Amino acid sequence: MRIGIVCYPTVGGSGVIATEMALALAGMGHDVHLLSYDRPSRLRRAVPGLRFHQVAVSAYPLFRYPPYDLALATRMLEVREEARVDLFHVHYAIPHAVSAFLARSMSGNSFRFVTTLHGTDITVVGSDRAYMRPTRFALEQSDAVTAVSRYLADETQLMFGVRKAVEVIPNFVDTERFRPDGSPRWYQRSDPERVLVHASNFRPVKRVADVVRAFAEIRRHVPARLLLVGDGPDREHALAVAGDLGCQHKVEHLGMHDQLEGVLPQADLFLSASETESFGLSMLEAMSCGVPCVSTAVGGVAEVLGDTGELTPFGDPLALADASLRLLVDGDLHARRALAARARAVEQFTTERILARYLQLYERVLS
Repeated sequence: MRIGIVCYPTVGGSGVIATEMALALAGMGHDVHLLSYDRPSRLRRAVPGLRFHQVAVSAYPLFRYPPYDLALATRMLEVREEARVDLFHVHYAIPHAVSAFLARSMSGNSFRFVTTLHGTDITVVGSDRAYMRPTRFALEQSDAVTAVSRYLADETQLMFGVRKAVEVIPNFVDTERFRPDGSPRWYQRSDPERVLVHASNFRPVKRVADVVRAFAEIRRHVPARLLLVGDGPDREHALAVAGDLGCQHKVEHLGMHDQLEGVLPQADLFLSASETESFGLSMLEAMSCGVPCVSTAVGGVAEVLGDTGELTPFGDPLALADASLRLLVDGDLHARRALAARARAVEQFTTERILARYLQLYERVLS
């Protein structure tokens, strides 16, 4: 097929999944065209069959905010005409689905597009009164709509009352790239210091400061250090909290890390304190590396972890610490959960399994 994929280039789950999808589809022999306003962070190498198209936005002085949605619609139409794209797959509803509808209108209504919802495009952005009606309209106009979890599909139906069915197709992970590397666990090392990791875009919704608070409590009981991977607006606040709690010397900020698959296998535990999480891609990548996860019981996290991790109430760092300690003092329990996490990732969330479902969806839309 000739497939166009539209995404944000940032390190959030929607951009990561869209880019990984483009790479995998090109590797399967499809002709893939990836569109965004900048080169996505996961697009690190050239791949035969994959072409990146940058969306240029005019900085006309009259515009207080450059009209990216219009520029994107125009670029989508140009790419469709130049490359004879069969179908566009847009990730994140606003403004990508609206731009796709505009491109369809300009093309004479022979333009097919699928919209995948990832979370905050519905629960935060889409619920804003300024965006709710165009979001609902764009979803209704999509040839198909998918969500990355049952939780998000239900929230979409509840908040927008869309008549179109929302199919649940979860995120995926490259289980060969994200895999255990043989690194010994804390109970197998001469140095018993536990290694904890958190990876996110450090937005307020990720509550990274709560991760640090939980870590400080964990250190009161066992030797441990925390690796923070990623970057964003709450980075300095999280590091300041570490300083206030006296654990800053055991908190290491790795910044934007291109080789997350090299960091995760060295961890004993993945910590997440999110306020909302429609899926939890970083947790799935940790699971694929055989790393148990402890997370707040929000959104679609339970659909990802199953019974391989621990879930705690939101906004309770002490509960997060207690759940973590259960896995950090019992080597047998940790070993069982690590094996179960890897098995669940391999059995349910492989790239091949999930992409097969998307390809079936594309065929239904095109037929």
